[in-house]
Amino acid sequence: MVGQRHDDGDRSGLDDTSRSVADLLGGFVPQFLARRAIAVDVETDAREYERGDTVSIRITFRNRLPVPVTVTTPRRRLWGWAVDGELAASDERPYTRRECGEFAFASRERKVKTREWDGRFERTGEVTEYPLAEAGEHEISAFVATDDRRPSASTTIRLRERE
Repeated sequence: MVGQRHDDGDRSGLDDTSRSVADLLGGFVPQFLARRAIAVDVETDAREYERGDTVSIRITFRNRLPVPVTVTTPRRRLWGWAVDGELAASDERPYTRRECGEFAFASRERKVKTREWDGRFERTGEVTEYPLAEAGEHEISAFVATDDRRPSASTTIRLRERE
């Protein structure tokens, strides 16, 4: 009709469906590509610490694709961090249910996790102990908890004797 005004906010008369198209395409991203799309970065607040100092850890997971992706994990754990290969700096075997998990990311989304390590390892046995890590270099790593082609990153810190 001539003179009829449409106040739908779209001057061209077309709906903006780009968001729903991207969401739809994201549902078709195969797992091998979804795993490769996730970049992992791990940083600490310093490179050198005295033994027993708290180490602040910042872990960033980033979807590099312009479509949403979901990474399926074989258990409920979606991600983790480790010191010298020990999950959360502990030798305790973690209990995770055998149910699958889904680590979902929007288009180009970043997820930032922070953790603190007190410079000790948890040693389980008859008695649980928390000895200080030895002086020297230690690797701190972070990962998406997939079984194969695990997206991960690591950094190295140095612990020195207290002065």
